Amino acid sequence: MQQTRPEDLIIIDIETASVAPDYDDLPEEWKLLWADKVKFSLPEGMEAGEFYGMRAGVMAEFAKIICVSMAYFNKEQNLKMRVKSFYGHDEAKILTALITTLNKIESHNSRWCFAGHNIKEFDIPFICRRLVINHLPIPRYLDFQNMKPWETNIVDTFQYWRFGDYKNFTSLKLLAAALGVPSPKDDIDGSMVGPLYWGGNVYERKAALRRIAVYCQKDVITTGNIFLRLKNMPVVPPEDIDIVEVDMIG
Repeated sequence: MQQTRPEDLIIIDIETASVAPDYDDLPEEWKLLWADKVKFSLPEGMEAGEFYGMRAGVMAEFAKIICVSMAYFNKEQNLKMRVKSFYGHDEAKILTALITTLNKIESHNSRWCFAGHNIKEFDIPFICRRLVINHLPIPRYLDFQNMKPWETNIVDTFQYWRFGDYKNFTSLKLLAAALGVPSPKDDIDGSMVGPLYWGGNVYERKAALRRIAVYCQKDVITTGNIFLRLKNMPVVPPEDIDIVEVDMIG
């Protein structure tokens, strides 16, 4: 963390949603697979179907990526941040756009590394699993299973804040508040992403996807500023943050 330059970071965050709106929309075979998947984690008195709406969106076998936001720092007279998102209904196109962008970064800067909040345990494994499911190759820089621990290019603010205490869980929102990092107030939170994505008609869902992308962008901005605070550097003010407008994919 302390040896990593801000300019070498690619900060990422993903938003995911279940592959079907409700448990009842699953094929019978997948209902059985879901029940088997969650049989040891079901809260007492809750049926597997009811649990689907609560947990399917974070399980890679039963969910898909609907948005990836990424940010990086530019060093001019002062440090600036640039943010871009890929979002839509076609997960394969989202993943292809992400990997194409990362390949371009790799060709220009071999020192770059991933950054994010809890990306080591969630975002990165989820991306890799969904790449495989979509018949897409895992790039070398994402093939962490075949790397030695010191070769993995990940800066995880969640892991860093633990300081070796593996009983501790700190959300991005809480860590931002504790460090005095501006955390934009939003009209949605993570628990609302799935219902928003699946609710309404085609036009309402398009508008909802845009809201989800904005929410995701705010998370990478907050994570980038948390990284700077952990290095005892000033955060990037809103006027030095450039958000690239990107149309919905698929």
